[in-house]
Amino acid sequence: MSFVKKLLNKHTLSLASNAVMPVIGMVTVGLLARSLTKPDFSDWIIFLTTFTLANLFRSGFLQTSLVKFYAGADKDQTEVVAGSTWYLGFALTALLGFFSLIAFIFYHGYPTTELIIQWFAIIFFSTLPSSVALWILQAEERFGRIFILQFIWQGCFLISVITLMVLHKATFSVIIIAYCTTAIITSIFSIISGWAKISSIRYKTWACIRQLAHFGKYSVGTSVSSYLLRSSDTYIINFMFTDPTVVGIYYLPQRLMEVIEIPLRSFVANALPVMSAAVNRNDKSHITYILKKYAGILTLLIIPVSLGSFIFADLVIDLLGGHKYVHTYASNVFRIFMCYAILMPVDRFFGITLDMLNKPHINMAKVIIMLVINVIGDFAGIAIFHNLYGVAIASIFTFLAGVIYGYWVLRKYLNFTMMGILKLGFIELRALITNFIVKYKEKNAGGYK
Repeated sequence: MSFVKKLLNKHTLSLASNAVMPVIGMVTVGLLARSLTKPDFSDWIIFLTTFTLANLFRSGFLQTSLVKFYAGADKDQTEVVAGSTWYLGFALTALLGFFSLIAFIFYHGYPTTELIIQWFAIIFFSTLPSSVALWILQAEERFGRIFILQFIWQGCFLISVITLMVLHKATFSVIIIAYCTTAIITSIFSIISGWAKISSIRYKTWACIRQLAHFGKYSVGTSVSSYLLRSSDTYIINFMFTDPTVVGIYYLPQRLMEVIEIPLRSFVANALPVMSAAVNRNDKSHITYILKKYAGILTLLIIPVSLGSFIFADLVIDLLGGHKYVHTYASNVFRIFMCYAILMPVDRFFGITLDMLNKPHINMAKVIIMLVINVIGDFAGIAIFHNLYGVAIASIFTFLAGVIYGYWVLRKYLNFTMMGILKLGFIELRALITNFIVKYKEKNAGGYK
């Protein structure tokens, strides 16, 4: 029993909670790729990309701010921060919902776009309570509850997709309705359970609202720019290529990058509260240690994953999207992606460290530089290669630029080197493996007595 308790620590629960959404999400994407027509699947990707961009505008403005000012605060202050976050969340949701209503009234054109506009505001409001609940739970390091909430969200949507497939009703328009229904169910649960703390809105203060907004105006730029960094490829491909199915072909390897994003999100979720507490103590040595430890371990872990994914790319694409995507650009695009995957942990932790050091404007500048390089690289790559490979190769230069710029600016505030990150990562990873082996042997030895 004690072994189980040790196993279910905040790190493993964080990994589990951060794995639920992408893993079940990849299964759902695979089912949609098989059940929808290629045009419908591409339309779904455009909708999901657009909605996620809007949702990231909201979470980018509020999530990092909430975690920063909520984690480590006393009970009264956490109520103020949660209530102020709710107030800003309602305001931002209403603002984007208003623009959606105006667009719905006046836009009459492409049917898919009309459908997206029609459902946008409803889904955006429906996801607000569950989003706030997830941010609060992250700040409280309640990773078990995060796991439950994400499981409800992705599990319900997966069941809806399977049901529609069995009934042969899986079309783009019906899938959007199922997506909205799932959002409503998850948000109702987050309110009833009390995890969303919606009643805390009465404790809001204008001082806290201004504080959150001041920090959020930089973090939102970073979040939106980060997402545009990933989704700009989709929009550029959709604009530059006449074949609408290439969006789906490129999206599959993009989705497979969740193999890297799963541990990244888990480590970031663990590092944020700890790093925030170190910043509040003005303990720069511990901030540097956290940066080097997490970035180093992840980089070393990703190297074998990248090699394996490179070798078995065809098999992985076949499993996710089906045989119709095997003899396309998807497999080689995935191989190119895995070449820059090794840079992702260092780039991500450079970014969150800048945020925690109250330098969100520098992190935003870093992401904008990467976005500009990516957009220019995409157009240049398409002009040179005339296919999807040019877009994928541009991503290598994008992340390389982010690492170089992030290292240059962070060295002004923290004392570390790139080699130091790898060295500490190796030491910490070896210690983790040794500790696991010792615990395993102790458990087995105890079982034989």
